[in-house]
Amino acid sequence: MSSTHFGFRTVEEAEKATHVKGVFDSVAPKYDVMNDLMSMGLHRVWKAYTVTVANVREGDKVLDIAGGTGDLALAFAGKVGKSGQVVHTDINEAMLLTGRNRLVDAGVVLPTLVCDAEKLPFPDNHFNLVTVAFGLRNMTHKDVALAEMNRVLQPGGKLLVLEFSKVAKPLEKAYDWYSFKVLPKLGDWVAGDASSYQYLAESIRMHPSQEELKSLMKANGFGHVDYHNMTGGLVALHVGIKC
Repeated sequence: MSSTHFGFRTVEEAEKATHVKGVFDSVAPKYDVMNDLMSMGLHRVWKAYTVTVANVREGDKVLDIAGGTGDLALAFAGKVGKSGQVVHTDINEAMLLTGRNRLVDAGVVLPTLVCDAEKLPFPDNHFNLVTVAFGLRNMTHKDVALAEMNRVLQPGGKLLVLEFSKVAKPLEKAYDWYSFKVLPKLGDWVAGDASSYQYLAESIRMHPSQEELKSLMKANGFGHVDYHNMTGGLVALHVGIKC
């Protein structure tokens, strides 16, 4: 049986999804609060920039993968109008339910379903836009997931991957100190769960760099790929076009 990484640990591939599920089952109730605290509110700026780059129009069909608590889905719903569609998905039911409830509270009802990004239950060439924010690094087979995202996009469609990435060298020591000394304690204090936030810090270090992810996207069907660094490379938005 093949092995893969779960943070800095090596686990069997078949076990990773269970481990990741445990993390997000645990963090779901405090996910939005922790996002604001961990990023000092910057995650809202990163997502707003993503929405701007998406340039969604009335009538567009949008698939939000690893949509979690629904930030992007909510933003896109207001742009596609009644003639468009936004599908809100996540592999983790606890996160998806938290997001669905938040959307309903905002007066927005969207198609919401649990699905695996490596086996998307949608037809070929269907969506104008696919987005995945802070979810790709948790996927076991990133190449398979990216190929699936390409499959469901229309020719000329756009994939946006918003993800933690390789921070600029002058910031590395401070970022490591924050990630491994402060973040787990913050998780313990606010969410009662230090280990899940330790995993989140580790998973960022195991994720491909900006250039590596660009190459991976190109290898899985995207003819043109570019990326935009934000906050000194702490986060990068990769934009892939299906040609």
